[in-house]
Amino acid sequence: GFCYCYDLSREDKLVERAKALKVNAGTEPDVDLGPVISKQAKEQICRLIQTGVESGAKLVLDGRNSVVPGYERGNFIGPTILSDVTADMECYKEEIFGPVLLCMQADSIEEAINIVNKNKYGNGASIFTTSGVAARKFQTEIEVGQVGINVPISVPLPFSLFTSSRPSFAGDLSFDGKSGLQFYTQIKTVTQQWKDLPE
Repeated sequence: GFCYCYDLSREDKLVERAKALKVNAGTEPDVDLGPVISKQAKEQICRLIQTGVESGAKLVLDGRNSVVPGYERGNFIGPTILSDVTADMECYKEEIFGPVLLCMQADSIEEAINIVNKNKYGNGASIFTTSGVAARKFQTEIEVGQVGINVPISVPLPFSLFTSSRPSFAGDLSFDGKSGLQFYTQIKTVTQQWKDLPE
């Protein structure tokens, strides 16, 4: 689950794009969203959506009753958007591992950066801007391992290192980049000193 600081004046376009996403089994062609991992995961996601609504969030798009013909017993959740989310809501405090977008408003880039930095989760964060100054400020001050500038998902390519300094990441090593090589490498340290031998 990702949390974005978003300009809510463009909410209609966001909803329009989310509604166009195709929900179906992952084996079907042209699918954008497959099922979540289990019935328990679906129940947890639906519970977090409901707690958000009960706490005052606006349910802009509800995907909880998504039914896929031929897979009626599947664990499907359609695109869901909650706006007017605040940092004290459970839906914000807990990671939502499903197609749920949380929208928050910030009056300045400083406030937006502060929102991200105060959240204990989050592998990465992205900013969309035409300002090099804003991009540099974001890159420097944001406290996550993966930073995106004008890219929707800040996860690097496999030959790069997947980095996270937050509890979203389990373990102490990534299997991408140098960490993956280090995992499969046995390191040998050799200390030497050479002197000419007397004849």
